[in-house]
Amino acid sequence: MSEEENVQHLPAQVTISKPPLNILFNPNIVGKKNVWDIDITSLLEKLLVILNAAGNKDLRLCGVAALSSAMILRLKVESIFALEKIAMQHKSTPDRSILENLEVLDMPYRYEATYPVSLEDLLGVLENMLGRITNPKKKELEIEPIESSELDKYLVTFDQLLEKYKDMLLTNIQTTKTLVFSEFIKGMESIEVARYFVGMLYLAMYNKIDVEQIDDDIKLILKE
Repeated sequence: MSEEENVQHLPAQVTISKPPLNILFNPNIVGKKNVWDIDITSLLEKLLVILNAAGNKDLRLCGVAALSSAMILRLKVESIFALEKIAMQHKSTPDRSILENLEVLDMPYRYEATYPVSLEDLLGVLENMLGRITNPKKKELEIEPIESSELDKYLVTFDQLLEKYKDMLLTNIQTTKTLVFSEFIKGMESIEVARYFVGMLYLAMYNKIDVEQIDDDIKLILKE
């Protein structure tokens, strides 16, 4: 069936100035109707048949029809949001009295994100840890006066031990220029790991190596 025949099968009153097509050219009619009763697709198809049969497609006419169609679609979307808003208002509001009565807990730690600790402070703490691991305390604390000679002997022993681990660590780095700390200490005992860690800090402090953090690991890079 041709387009002209389609037009002939339409009711005689179906023109752009009469219902149902007149709603596309008279926005005032939209406000008097339920937007969900307006079938935009059907209206535009009928308008297209009439324009094709007339042989003269008025672009201004098409533009007005397109603008009216967009307005009707917008009204449909806005009605959806309006219904959703009404539904939300009918929902019971949550009881916020529990949240309002909550008290702030006293946290057992400082609120600062970081602590001002220098490299020297860290080395001092690690030295104390190494000393405790090497010489564990007895259950009963015995306080005795410390002779300076014994303290000097301990310091000399620690320096010699530290020098040994620094040298071994530096030798390994000099071979490959770089070293991943976790791979280097794999399989070692905790006391060995701690000693190498202190040795690494000393090497970094004396600018022998660069220390770079990669995720949860540490990479040691030999300085030229």
